[in-house]
Amino acid sequence: MPNTPNLRVAVAEAVGTMILIIGGPGAAILATGSFFPEGSIGVLGVALAFGLSLLVAAYAIGPITGCHINPAVTFGLWLAGKVESALVPAYIAGQVVGSFLGALFLRVLIGSHNAYEFGVDKFAANGWGELSPGGFGFWAMAVIEIVMTALLVFVVLSTTQKGYDATVVGLHVGLTLALIHLISIPVDNTSVNPVRSFATAIFAGSDALKQLWAFIVFPLVGAAVGWLAHGALHQTKTPMKASVDA
Repeated sequence: MPNTPNLRVAVAEAVGTMILIIGGPGAAILATGSFFPEGSIGVLGVALAFGLSLLVAAYAIGPITGCHINPAVTFGLWLAGKVESALVPAYIAGQVVGSFLGALFLRVLIGSHNAYEFGVDKFAANGWGELSPGGFGFWAMAVIEIVMTALLVFVVLSTTQKGYDATVVGLHVGLTLALIHLISIPVDNTSVNPVRSFATAIFAGSDALKQLWAFIVFPLVGAAVGWLAHGALHQTKTPMKASVDA
């Protein structure tokens, strides 16, 4: 069936993205703040939760799709010629659906808990100004999202180089995501992933939704910057396109 590869990509990316949302924002919501004030895992714990979630997802669905679970990563790999254009919609659709399902799971799980007040705890949403954990403004958010997404895409592209040991991809990229969170959580709660921001914003309230556009635009800009930096350094002449097993 012609659509089978697209369906496999969409389903696998949905599963992987759901793992990321439950593991990352889930840890930020459940293991900090209102639910766990005395034993909070803090910034370090949340950063590791995101990194470990990506690591788990990478080894679970990596052989099927490469485990993008992030439209910015898909965009960067597409720019580099490593993803077929025909598969891009399946990647994005799976990521959007998976992120929503992951956030919905968290919303149902904590919805009846009397310690959680929606619109106050913000559901681990991204933001600047009043939504910034450290009180950072718009331009600080824009810069950090561009630079950190560029770093993520640069690292992901480095794992596609000929001769790279595919068995350590999950560890490499997972640790990169953890590092990115350690740096940028205080600025805007760290996005570098449009569907991560989408998933939490839709349950966080109107303030987060008003700012959501920035966490779609700037990670995509960052992905292009990461692609340009990688291309300039490696001077790739013949890109290898990703394929999906039948």
